[in-house]
Amino acid sequence: MNARYLLAVDAGTGSGRAVLFDHNGNQIASAQHEWWHKPDPRFAGSMDFDVEGNWALLARAIRRVIADAGIRATDIAAVSATSMREAIVAYDRDGQEIWACANVDSRANNEVRDLKQDFPQLEAELYAQSGQTFALGALPRLLWLKRNLPDVYDRVHRVSMLSDWVLARLSGVIASDPSNGGTTGLYSLTARNWLPDAMARAGIRHDIFPPSAEPGTVIGDVTAKAADETGLAAGTPVVMGGGDCQIGAAGLGVVNEGDCAVLGGTFWQQVVNVAPSVTDPSMDLRINPHVVTGLNQAEAISFFVGIVMRWFRDSFGAEEIAAAGSGGDAYRLLEQKAALVPPGAYGIIPVFSDVMHYGKWYHAAPSLLNLSIDPEKSGKAAIFRALQENAAIVAARNLAAIFKLSGKSPEKIVFAAGASKSAHWSQILSDATGLPVVTPVVKEATALGCAAAAAIGVGLHRDFVEAAESWVRWDRHFEPNLEHKAIYDNAGERWARAYALQRQLVDEGVTTAMWKAPGL
Repeated sequence: MNARYLLAVDAGTGSGRAVLFDHNGNQIASAQHEWWHKPDPRFAGSMDFDVEGNWALLARAIRRVIADAGIRATDIAAVSATSMREAIVAYDRDGQEIWACANVDSRANNEVRDLKQDFPQLEAELYAQSGQTFALGALPRLLWLKRNLPDVYDRVHRVSMLSDWVLARLSGVIASDPSNGGTTGLYSLTARNWLPDAMARAGIRHDIFPPSAEPGTVIGDVTAKAADETGLAAGTPVVMGGGDCQIGAAGLGVVNEGDCAVLGGTFWQQVVNVAPSVTDPSMDLRINPHVVTGLNQAEAISFFVGIVMRWFRDSFGAEEIAAAGSGGDAYRLLEQKAALVPPGAYGIIPVFSDVMHYGKWYHAAPSLLNLSIDPEKSGKAAIFRALQENAAIVAARNLAAIFKLSGKSPEKIVFAAGASKSAHWSQILSDATGLPVVTPVVKEATALGCAAAAAIGVGLHRDFVEAAESWVRWDRHFEPNLEHKAIYDNAGERWARAYALQRQLVDEGVTTAMWKAPGL
């Protein structure tokens, strides 16, 4: 094959980007444009996805990557796409987009309540088949569309996920993959295909979902129109990608049953690969199809970890921000001080994200408990360490629930995304879980996993397992300090007791939840 480059297009929550890799998995160039999801002023909680404006940004990013890399468009062997999950796009019979919403859209609050009331067993029955609740699923949103925009609903011919939309723009072919399609709550974990009967039961049309294709499958070629818009060569193979979390896990080498990763970004996602037979009777955990055929992923999500750290920096780190200067890292300066605080952070109890309770998903009001009036024990260094420790403790408790469900514990945890750049935080995660932690050389692995899908599509690799063996390299290794683990185990028990009481205050209307799933 003469073409030696692979292009990954990533439609994320806050930005769209194009990333170019060579055939050995080395990043060559990238371009990114931020975007925002605007509410429709007519509808509370709405968050529309601007298909025209955002496609223009993606097309511009692709052109820039080709130019910055100094390559010819014909040097690109294949292109694939990944995206935020849960976001959906509706098309008419001509393949034109007629409605789209972002993953953070919460307009279907009343529809969730109505579904729970009118079909009291449906959510549990769907969860058993799909691993999803109504909290982030497509069913309430489609029901909302039927009720509030019936003219649009009547014109819907296909519905796809956002990564599928990118590929449809490139190839003209609308298809969907299990990993992202699975987040609709209308997709079977075992059959890896849609659940039309479930849609029909709720009064939703069951003929609107496109064919399902496994990640790494060529679904079409770049059209002349897309080539004109993006600068890609017409005829370039377009390969099915997947949801950002699962394809990112593949980019981290988390490709075998029992493998485990913690993705430490704005949200912290804890994922473990499980067999298709695994489900959670408690409905606490989310279970998604993996991009690796024959595997699913049990997932728990810690909310707003990165946002909490940014809040603390901006609210209390003025000194560090000034000292870091333009382009500096105030987090690093805060962490240097926090590293001098003993494990346990003098007993401070942060109350932010709860452990995962997918079936009844809400969080207590943000709080800091058990503060001292001693400035050394409750100063910003101690609080910063307490926040880092709490993120690791919540992750450890989420992972323990997954390990209990699957009956397996991994040999190591792969820690990736922004938080993994901190060796201090990586060590705390190892101590809190009692497991070795490794960080990869490529920490932003979503685009790399997407490039692996492109490589599979054109025969450069057999599957994601082979791509991981060839491409993934480890940066650092951390072993747990069992004395520190005992401290964090105790802190976790105290936190769990305090958190339950803080949730009770939300239930009583005394405080306001940090976040609630629609319909609660």
